[in-house]
Parts: sequence; C-alpha cells; structure tokens
Amino acid sequence: MHFGTSSTGVDVEKVTISAGDLSVSILTWGAIIQDVRLAGVDHSLTLGSDDLADYEGGLRHHGSLIGPIANRISNARVKIDGMMYELERNQDGAIHLHSGAQATHRRAWTLVDASDTHATLTCTMRDGECGLPGNRDFTVTYRVAAPGTLSMEITGTTDTTTALSFANHSYWNLDGSDSWDDHTLTVHADSYLPGTPQCYPTGEIVAVDGTPMDFRKPRKISRQTDTFDNNFCLADHRRPLHDALTLTGASGVSLTIATTEPGIQIYDNKDGARPGRSTHEGLALEAQFWPDAPNNRDFPSIILTPDQTYTQVTTWTFTA
Repeated sequence: MHFGTSSTGVDVEKVTISAGDLSVSILTWGAIIQDVRLAGVDHSLTLGSDDLADYEGGLRHHGSLIGPIANRISNARVKIDGMMYELERNQDGAIHLHSGAQATHRRAWTLVDASDTHATLTCTMRDGECGLPGNRDFTVTYRVAAPGTLSMEITGTTDTTTALSFANHSYWNLDGSDSWDDHTLTVHADSYLPGTPQCYPTGEIVAVDGTPMDFRKPRKISRQTDTFDNNFCLADHRRPLHDALTLTGASGVSLTIATTEPGIQIYDNKDGARPGRSTHEGLALEAQFWPDAPNNRDFPSIILTPDQTYTQVTTWTFTA
C-alpha cells in the first residue's frame, strides 16, 4: 500500500502484517513500526502518524529503526583499529546523536519479501556514510505470531571493521491517554547508567538498590515523580533472548519486551511531541547496546569485524 512520497521524491510503502489478536503496520521509510493494534483495544498502542512529512521532521524517531549507532557518542568520535573517525555533531554542537542525517531512520529501506505475517526490508550503507568505515548491509524482518507477539530480527555485515548498534525507537502508550501516567513498569536490571546533563552516560555503572531506578518489582510511574533518559543494564554482553521489562497500562493492556541486547534505554518523551499532543505522551523503550560504548572500556563493545554478523532479536508481546 502506498503511504506517501518523501520530500526527495521517494515512494514509501506501508505493509500490514497480522496473526492472532495482533496487527502491525510497517513503513519502508526508516523501517518504522507505524501502527500496532490489539483485538478488543480501540487505539493504537504505539505513537505514530499517517503523514510521512511528520516522520521526516519532528517524529523522525517515532517507531524508527535507528543505526548504525543508536543513542549518543559523547565526543562524536569513534576509534576503530587505531584510527579516529569524526562523526556528525548534531546535538549541542559536540555530541553525535542517533547517527545523524544519513542514519537508517532517515532513508528508505527496500521491501524484499512479505507475507500475511512477516515483512523483510534491507538497507545498504557505503563506506564513509555516517562517518564510519565499511560497506555495510542491513536486513530487518518483522514477524507477528499468535496470539500477540511482534518480533524483530536485525542482521548486519561489513567488509571493513566498523561500529554497529541498532535500536528500535518506538514510543508506547497502552491506554491511548495523554501521557504515560499510571502505567506500571517492571525492569529486569540490577544496575543502570546515570546520565550527564547532555544525556550521555557519566561512565558509572550504578546499582539500582535504593535509587529511583529500581523497578525490579512492579511500580506505578508518574511524570510528577519519575524521569527517564537512561540505559538499564540487563547484562554485560549479548545473550539469548530474555525478558527485559513489562509495561502495563491502567486499562490492563500489557507489553513485555524480550531481547538479546545487553541494555534497554527508557526515555520519557519530555520533548518531541506529536503535533497537537502533549509531551510525555509515550515511553520510548529501546533495546540496545549500552550508549557511548566506544568511550567507556567497561561497556560492552559495539565493534563489528568482517568475519562477524551482527544479530539482534527483540520481541514485543501484548496482552489485554
């Protein structure tokens, strides 16, 4: 289905896949998760738009697949095999955020295969794009399974040693309400990364015990008491698929995210609101490697060599 035409004249398609109680719409622009519907629920569970111009503008992070490096690089530099690579400084004139203007969420992907229950898209980056070495090939497959699970498998290869760390940046509000107030959050993490005022990690790895970031038991959240723009440390390495967090709305709709990734960023949407909507409308829940890893030797490495294949699997399971 034709969704729109980009400002550069690229035709963008929308593919809807479904199984059991779940229906999900994917855009070829940015490999975006645009709409998520659960039987018996009268609203989309993710924050999206029907206007492609929104995704080219202020909503460019909504639902998108961000790479080659999601999140922030504090000094906008990455050292690979002894060589320093300068990256775009697109936050505060000093910080590299979400891979800049050439990132995967700011371009069209190619739909190469689809069925009623899956869609596979590909994207290629040439050597030097996003400031990084390597001719790189990326593939993402979205798949739905009854009764209510969406899965995402990302693979990436390179012909030269590079850096790679993807994250899906969907925003979630399970109640269809004005904010994420009164949702209940559980996060299976014993530690987290405190952030600087510019929102990149300080480099400390802090136990959640006795802090406002302890969500190991379910806790109701509110804009009045909770702020989020931090990575929760699920592990110190990639591992088999494991539950990362559960978010439950006051309506009783629930989302459990499982991932192979060692971290998950939670962001409270304090800015970047949809047109006509308030901030804090949804929570971004971003399975990822720990941010700013190249500048912190104790963080899991995001370096990818030509003999390796990057593989991330993340699932979202919905119940009502």
